[in-house]
Amino acid sequence: MAKQRLGLRQVRALKPGEIAWDPSLRGFGARRQRGETIAYILAYRTKEGRQRWFTIGTHGNPWTPETARTEAEKLRGEVAEGRDPAAVKKAERNAKTIGELLDAYLADAEAGRLMTKRGAVKKSSPLGTDKSRIEAHIRPRLGTRQVAAVTRVDVEKFMHDVAAPNAAGKVRTGAAARTVGLLGAIFTYAVKHGVRADNPCRGVVRFADGRRERRLGVGDEDTVNEYAVLGEALRKADAASLWPPAVQAARFLALTGWRRGEALGLCWTEVDLARRVAILTDDSKTGRSVKTGRSVRPLSHAACDLLREISRAGDLVFPAINGDGPMTGGFEQCWHRMARLGGLAPDVTPHVLRHSFASLAADLGYADSTIAALIGHIRGGMTARYVHAADAVLLAAADALANRVAELMGDKAADDAVIPMIRKAHPA
Repeated sequence: MAKQRLGLRQVRALKPGEIAWDPSLRGFGARRQRGETIAYILAYRTKEGRQRWFTIGTHGNPWTPETARTEAEKLRGEVAEGRDPAAVKKAERNAKTIGELLDAYLADAEAGRLMTKRGAVKKSSPLGTDKSRIEAHIRPRLGTRQVAAVTRVDVEKFMHDVAAPNAAGKVRTGAAARTVGLLGAIFTYAVKHGVRADNPCRGVVRFADGRRERRLGVGDEDTVNEYAVLGEALRKADAASLWPPAVQAARFLALTGWRRGEALGLCWTEVDLARRVAILTDDSKTGRSVKTGRSVRPLSHAACDLLREISRAGDLVFPAINGDGPMTGGFEQCWHRMARLGGLAPDVTPHVLRHSFASLAADLGYADSTIAALIGHIRGGMTARYVHAADAVLLAAADALANRVAELMGDKAADDAVIPMIRKAHPA
C-alpha cells in the first residue's frame, strides 16, 4: 500500500508546537508555532553527520503540502550530493558583497593562508598580479554585487566586458580569460568559507588566453638570428650604463632558461660555484615561488663566469636599485629599454628566453627529461637525484646549451665547456 501523504487536513489540524511528518518523504513535515503560523520543514543529516532543520516556507501562497513536498524532494537531492541547504541559506542571509569577499581573499593571501593547487602558499609575485586584475577589472565591475547573487550569465557578461576594446582599440581576450580564471579561484574560496554554495565560473567557456610559445629565431633558412639582436641589445645596454644587475639578469636568463622570478630572487647562499649548482627554495623573502618547493639546477661554465663577475653587495645576486627586495618593476623597465636599444621585437619577453632555451635544447637532440631538469620542470622523486650536485650529463648539457646561446648572441663561449652535438635518430 502506498504511504499516506501529508495533506491539508493534517496541516490544518496541527496544534501549537506540534509537528506532522509526511510518511512518503523522510524528514519532510509541517510544524505549527505557538501562534497560527505553520511552516513546512525538512530534517536531514549532512555528510558529516550533523542534524539540520531547514524551513522551506510558511503555509499559504505559494506553499502548500504539494509545492513544499516538491521543494523538499529537490533539497534531499542536494543533500545526497553533499550540499548543506541550511548552511547555504544562512550564508545567503549574511551575504557579503564581492568587494568584501575580495578584501577577505587578499587578506588571507597576504597572511599566507591562501594555498595554490600544489599546496604551496601563494607568494608575492602572483599575488601582485592578482591585485592588479582585481583592482582593474573585478572590483569596478562586480564589487557592489552580492556574492550569492552572481550567476554564470553575470560571469560571461563580465568576461566580455573585460575583453571589450580599450581606448586604443585593442581587444583584450587574453586578459579577460585570465581574469575569469582568477574570479573562479575567488569563488572557490567563497564556497570553501560557506559564503555561497557553488562556483558560477564553472561551465563558462573562456577565450583562448592569447599566450603563445614564442621562441627566438636562430638564423636558419626560416628565421633571422634574433639571438644576435639580443646580444647586441645587451652590449648596448652595458655601454649605455643601464642598471648592471638588470643587464646581467637578462644575460643569465638567456644562458640558463630559468623563470624570471627564480633569477631575480636568487640569493648567493643558494649558489655553489665550485660544484656548479644552484639549489632554489620556495622563499617568501625573495618573493619567488619555486614550483617544486626545492629545485636543483646545474650551472654552465658560462653562467658561473657571469656570476663570478658580479660584485656581492647583498644577499641577492641581482639586487634592485632601491631597497632590499628583488627587482620587479625595475627589471621590467630595464628590459624594455634594452629591447629598444637593440631593436628586439615587441613580443620578445623574458619568458621567451626560457622557451627559446628549451627549444634550442630540443634542436640539439636532448631528451625531454634532461631539458626538464635544466629549466626546473622536474618533479617529485626525480628532483632528489640532484639534491647536492648536478651529475656530469646535466652539466655537459648545460654547457652545450649556454655555449650555443653565447655563440648565437655573438659572445665568446666559455673556454672550459665541451659542446656535444646530440642528434635524435631518424627512422630509416
